[in-house]
Amino acid sequence: MSTITANTGAETRPVRRGPIIAALLIGAFVALLNQTLMNVALPKMMEDLDILANTAQWLTTGFMLVNGVLIPVSAFLVEKFTTRQLFTTAMVLFSIGTLVCAVGAGFEMIMVGRVIQAVGAGILMPLMNIVFLRIFPIEERGKAMGLMAVAMIFAPAVGPTLSGWVVQNYSWRVLFFIVLPLAVFATLLGMKTMQNVGQVTSPKLDKPGVILSTLGFGGLLYGFSDAGTDGWDSLVVILCLALGAAALVLFVWRELTTANPLLEFRIFRYNMYSLTTVINIIVTMAMYAGMILLPIYLQTIRGFTPMESGLMLLPGAILMGIMSPITGIIFDKIGARWLSVIGLLITAITTWEFSRITDSTTYTHLILTYTARMFGMSMLMMPIVTAGLNQLPQRLSSHGTAMSNTLRTVGGALGMALFVSLMTNRTKADITAAVASGAVSQTDQAAMAQLTKDATISGITHAFFVATWVTVAALVLALFIQKTSPQPDFLKTDAAGPEQPQPVKPHKA
Repeated sequence: MSTITANTGAETRPVRRGPIIAALLIGAFVALLNQTLMNVALPKMMEDLDILANTAQWLTTGFMLVNGVLIPVSAFLVEKFTTRQLFTTAMVLFSIGTLVCAVGAGFEMIMVGRVIQAVGAGILMPLMNIVFLRIFPIEERGKAMGLMAVAMIFAPAVGPTLSGWVVQNYSWRVLFFIVLPLAVFATLLGMKTMQNVGQVTSPKLDKPGVILSTLGFGGLLYGFSDAGTDGWDSLVVILCLALGAAALVLFVWRELTTANPLLEFRIFRYNMYSLTTVINIIVTMAMYAGMILLPIYLQTIRGFTPMESGLMLLPGAILMGIMSPITGIIFDKIGARWLSVIGLLITAITTWEFSRITDSTTYTHLILTYTARMFGMSMLMMPIVTAGLNQLPQRLSSHGTAMSNTLRTVGGALGMALFVSLMTNRTKADITAAVASGAVSQTDQAAMAQLTKDATISGITHAFFVATWVTVAALVLALFIQKTSPQPDFLKTDAAGPEQPQPVKPHKA
């Protein structure tokens, strides 16, 4: 069916799903494409803007921080404003930010543009999740989330190839001029076709909660990200993680005691939602291992160009794009457990295979292994998320989505920091041991260069070895996933406190 009936407050009217899906998917694709284009372009931007790596990383770290602290507010925004208002605002902000980045004269102006982009993307991505949950009945959510996964997976994988080609042949500013017309098109399409979905209420904004969540998640995200660069013993990293952890503890306490929580932590009383959230964090960490370590190996060790590195990722991206809707349809039939188990088994085997790479591993072998890894990943992200969200009553879907997205963002930052740290520490240890034993002289430049190369490969394989066991941990947890049935939206109101969601025992698959 192409239409559903949705309650939009004062009236009940049919909602045409097709145009809503098209606008949201294009907007999400553009936002995610923009983020991955930046990663490959940073070295060239450092050169043109005359900035150091520590400064340049703010173009990606700053984006992630703003994105991460906005996600917890998304549940409030969805209840406060209409779908049309939020989508239009998000895409207009994103388009303005893209234009500022394209024409910005220096680092400061481009940084402003990135922050504006991040505000738009921080509103858009949770909105898409929430709208999809509302406009699709539970028996079709797998197919719906599979469609969403096409944008969420295909864009990050296509981005490096496109970025590598542009940076090699044109100015990095062309990247923003590629994104801008797509963003404007998505904005115009949404303004014309977007319909309001769900009921708008007048919730109170938990201002202390906003401050604490910003300090908490912001501190953790920056601490984890900086740990990958400066190490875990950096004073800045320690202070950020300590501040983030303390603020997060206060935030959780605040949300559990206030009548109008910014994020509803009581959703963790739903057992399948809690289990799938943990698995999702682990899978995200494992995914970042490949995204971070492989480009380092390909470009630093093997000397491949950014475009060649991106092309290696392309077959996996295409396969993932094809498989995501198919996986969604299978999910609607059989649930998430066996999809997750098979997907994690493939991911564990291929991650272990990457822990055995050498300086002579063939390009073909790398492509085949990475493509197989992406095939496994295509069975994981959306089915696992959807299985958890399906257990929540409709009223809590926005809180469940916001929580899932927030923790996935934190998990990604943690994974990035963890695996970069593992690689760096092993590399330093190998170099130090070789020099201390006298096997290599520090004055022999050729020998030191070879040692550094071998030590870096050792560091990368060690990080992939740890990532293999991280994936195995998720595989064990996936065996306990159960198929959840539609839950009625019933809540008991305690006169002494806020509404309490009632946990529901899921049906077994």
